Amino acid sequence: MDYQIARHNMVENQVRTNKVTDPLVIAAMEGVPRELFLPEAKRGVAYIDEDIAVGAGRFAMEPMVIARLMQNAEIAETDVALVIGAGYGYSSALISRVAETVVSVESDKDMAAAAEATFQKLNYDNVIVVEGDLASGYAKQAPYNVIVFDGAVAEVPAGILEQVSEGGRLLAVVREPGKVGVARLYERENGVIGHRDLFDANIPYLPGFEPAESFVF
Repeated sequence: MDYQIARHNMVENQVRTNKVTDPLVIAAMEGVPRELFLPEAKRGVAYIDEDIAVGAGRFAMEPMVIARLMQNAEIAETDVALVIGAGYGYSSALISRVAETVVSVESDKDMAAAAEATFQKLNYDNVIVVEGDLASGYAKQAPYNVIVFDGAVAEVPAGILEQVSEGGRLLAVVREPGKVGVARLYERENGVIGHRDLFDANIPYLPGFEPAESFVF
């Protein structure tokens, strides 16, 4: 397979056609080799317009969704970003092509190691992987100008919202029980967090962020 052609076709047919016009986001999507951020057995389907199962209940997010999240985050070249759920590192790599620094939190030891190895192989020296609990974020380097969840959540933990800087943005696909998933933008202004919904997106949950089980008696 010619991955470069496949990547270009992904941008033209999946990204540009879904209202993504930011030239920095387009350049990142064109430049980051998605196939290298997948297990070897999955590389042949790297550029399909679907979420890709990568094991351990994890998925590589559909390209269109991460592209639109990045565009709505309005990432600046001076921004420090946090990615919750790095997986094999694709979303973190994309954001690192736009932001100044990216911190990626990953709870799976093997995925964290694989992501870090790929970053080093490609000389992506402004992105790091921190192994830790996803629901805790990474308060040590907070606050962040941008926080992105690489997978759906039933709700955004309050402790992670606290890690958003003044003027900062948090992007997450929120899938409440019984409802369609929706990409949501949270912003901190004058110390207050507000949010607005952006577009529908039914991506899989990040493990640990599913809806709490309810019991019927």
